[in-house]
Amino acid sequence: MLMTTSSGEPPEARAMSASEAAALYRLMTWLSPAFPVGSFSYSSGIEWAVEAGDISDAVTLRDWLSAMLTDGAGFCDAVFLAQTHRAVFSHDDSALHDIAELAAAFVPSRERQLETTTQGRAFIEASRSAWSCEGLEEIVMACGGPIVYPVAVGLVSAAHAIPLEPALHAFLHSVVSNWISAGARLVPLGQTDSQRVLAQLEEDVAATVKRTIGATLDDLGSATFRADLASLRHETQYTRLFRS
Repeated sequence: MLMTTSSGEPPEARAMSASEAAALYRLMTWLSPAFPVGSFSYSSGIEWAVEAGDISDAVTLRDWLSAMLTDGAGFCDAVFLAQTHRAVFSHDDSALHDIAELAAAFVPSRERQLETTTQGRAFIEASRSAWSCEGLEEIVMACGGPIVYPVAVGLVSAAHAIPLEPALHAFLHSVVSNWISAGARLVPLGQTDSQRVLAQLEEDVAATVKRTIGATLDDLGSATFRADLASLRHETQYTRLFRS
């Protein structure tokens, strides 16, 4: 685990190890809105959902994002991250190649494909430039093609020996935060309402991480048809703020 606790010790005694502190620092950096992957440019179809009236306030935004997280792209991306992480740790280049290929083919629309591959490429480039580590180049090469965002996060986290569970929590928090940021600008919502939505999705993130830990590629699947249609219809939306 990234952090360990013991109820019998006062808070100041529960110090992290050097490796845990490094892992936390890197996850906070890589999955921060300031990390240069261009996530602010994309809404994952939320822009069309707002125009269509599916999302009109904090409640409907929360419901839409909860579905996307637990039964749509959030869960699927988490599975790809986890399977990538495990393939890197086990040095299984063949499995890594297959996972990367499947993840790139699993995206439901052209704009979502652009979003995830562009962010994946940017994540790899920034990580390689500022946070390179032994073996990272070989791992990237083993993917053999386009690297989508969750695969990029999974392989870089594994290359830096960051445990899977905190990597999943950080990744899904980042994804949800970006969705909320897009919704806040589009509805629009105030900062307090945005934070309420983020707080309300905390249990969904934790549950999705727990489900992902026990999942395999056979468990991949989405039931968020309206969100998939939103990403398709965004391609022909007349006026747009976002690229997806």
